[in-house]
Amino acid sequence: MQSLRRLVLSTASIGRSPTRLSRSKTLPNPHSQALRLFSASAMVKDPFKPAARVAGQRQDVWSIVNEAAQASPVQPIVNMGQGFFGYNPPEFVLDAAREAIGKVECNQYSPTKGRPRLKKAIANAYSPYFGRTLDPDTEVTITTGANEGMLSAFMGFLEQGDEVIVFEPFFDQYISNIEMPGGKVVYVPLHPPKDGATKTTSAGEWSLDLKEFENAITERTRMVVINSPHNPIGKVFTKEELQSIGDICVKHNIIILSDEVYDRLYYVPFTRMATLSPEIARLTLTVGSAGKNFYATGWRVGYLIGPEHLIKYVSAAHTRICYSSVSPLQEATAVAFEQADAHNFWEDSKKEMKAKVDLFNQVWDELGLPYSEPEGGYFVLVNLAKVQLPEDYDFPPHVASRPRDFKLSWFCIKELGVAAIPPTEFFTDANAHIVEDWLRFAVCKDDAVLEQAKQRLRGLKKYIK
Repeated sequence: MQSLRRLVLSTASIGRSPTRLSRSKTLPNPHSQALRLFSASAMVKDPFKPAARVAGQRQDVWSIVNEAAQASPVQPIVNMGQGFFGYNPPEFVLDAAREAIGKVECNQYSPTKGRPRLKKAIANAYSPYFGRTLDPDTEVTITTGANEGMLSAFMGFLEQGDEVIVFEPFFDQYISNIEMPGGKVVYVPLHPPKDGATKTTSAGEWSLDLKEFENAITERTRMVVINSPHNPIGKVFTKEELQSIGDICVKHNIIILSDEVYDRLYYVPFTRMATLSPEIARLTLTVGSAGKNFYATGWRVGYLIGPEHLIKYVSAAHTRICYSSVSPLQEATAVAFEQADAHNFWEDSKKEMKAKVDLFNQVWDELGLPYSEPEGGYFVLVNLAKVQLPEDYDFPPHVASRPRDFKLSWFCIKELGVAAIPPTEFFTDANAHIVEDWLRFAVCKDDAVLEQAKQRLRGLKKYIK
């Protein structure tokens, strides 16, 4: 106890002058001082401990595939993994960007809700589809990419414990975007064609069980996310399917976040959710992407369209997340929308992308491997159940512990030099078995790259049984 008393007295003396200490009428109680020291020590937290929302996450698919591609002995890698374009936007879009960079006002902050010219251009471009004139000031907001736009929508409406229904497979960013503001994800699966593993089928044959969907709705359900054209399936939901989903949402008063970022790339009739009825439109936020539309994913220019009573809260959240989006690229995107029809851009881009899909899929027809024929977008799901991987192949632990599609992806990267994405990343663990024999390929590449990919993928022939 004498040692403890000396320690406490010594500690109490630090920083005090001897004169001041000597004039003190009462020395501090050594027992209470020691308890305070020990208590403060116990309360100190590790400053480097991550928040629960990011702690314990397993390595994401993007880093696994990219790191494997960099280390592959087969170089250069043909990257058909991430959905970025292998070519530039058209020249009229690039010219608009070059001109915008030279304008003083385009190099400063834009209004938080977006540059007026871009909002007007988007309102003009979409009004014909909505069957009425959209108000650019109250029904359109610009975001830093479609992904940040969706995050803003969730941030604008979700409270702790609110539920959001997501159809799986899903774009993986949905999940973290919902959970960040405290939302809970409720998964409802899309069901694959029964014979999709044995023969080529249409992506449209993936189906939603409406009873499963409605049974997933609870008193905490606040929103539902639908993606059409769909990533990764390539399904374009029919008008009848969307009407049924929309009617259920109206019945339960649920906000619909309609992810339509591939809305200019459809090869079958395409319906926009918000155009089905005034009741459905009242609940619908439509998500768009200039990056997807104009081959410029790195520009990070997205937008949301919706009624004022919804869009104003998305705008408010967006302002707090990143304040405003990149000014010169907003201006260039406005010009792109204004001039697209004059260049016949929309029809040309659709025809060109469908041609790329058909060109690439020739190799699967050659190899006798079934695939899901996309109805929209630029992703192809291919079934590789017939491919037998060598039993003694040395997969690293972080791949060996994942479903078979991760091993297929790793094998194609290392042995063939072709990168593709394992789609179980877009499923919950419980339903990952649905696509563990599939890989997702992005065909938004130059034709020469697609031909090179086909040539390398023919190397699978010796592994097909």
